[in-house]
Parts: sequence; C-alpha cells; structure tokens
Amino acid sequence: MTTIPASLRRFVIERADDRCEYCGISQIGQVATFHIDHIRPTIADGETKAENLALACVSCSLRKGARQKLKDPATHELVFIFNPRQQLWADHFCWDGLAINGLTATGRATINGLDLNRATILAIRAEEELLGRHPPS
Repeated sequence: MTTIPASLRRFVIERADDRCEYCGISQIGQVATFHIDHIRPTIADGETKAENLALACVSCSLRKGARQKLKDPATHELVFIFNPRQQLWADHFCWDGLAINGLTATGRATINGLDLNRATILAIRAEEELLGRHPPS
C-alpha cells in the first residue's frame, strides 16, 4: 500500500470539495473515510502525485480497484474509466434527479462498472437532497 503524504491528501480532498469524484456524494455525513484513489493504479505504474489522484467514496474505490477499463453496456466496447483529472464530469454524465445518466461510452461504462446508481447510493443522494447537498454544485 502506498503512503500518501498528509499535505497531498488534504489537497486532493479540498480539490474535490470533499466529494467522491465518481459518484458525487459528499463525505459529510458518511461514516467511512473516503479513499484517495490512484486513477492509474500503482500496479500499472501510476504515480502518487496530484495529477493521478482522485477522492473516491469507499464503494466507488473498491468497485474500481486496479481496473483502468470497463465495458460500455451499449456497445460492449472496452473504454477507459472516467478520469477526473483529464476529463470534465459534465461531458460524460448528467443528473436525472437522483440518478446519473451516461452521455458517452466512458460515462456509461463508468456508471455500469462502479454501479453509480445502486439503491444505497440513491438513498444517500435522496438524504443529501433533503439537506441541500444534492445535486453537487
């Protein structure tokens, strides 16, 4: 396991506005501490530097693991997982109430592979909506 310096950890959390950069939920109110995710995994020579790190909730982090590509459910093509350092969220996803819709092969594959619309996350987003934290700004 790679050690991430505290200053770099704080930078990643602040840059992400304390939200998972994949599913959008806020770390505020969550029991588990979010992970600092290596977008390109260390096993694939991904470096521990700001340009390769994203804040991820535990569920998204564990579902992503060391995978770099996922299958687009519409085309069955293998595509790279959404990269929050190189891509804009709004180019690949949009909100449909509490659910996330994919606008591209990358968006659809990321939603499917990380299960971004699972029942638990929809319930969390509903609670966040009541608290004024959904959708993310």
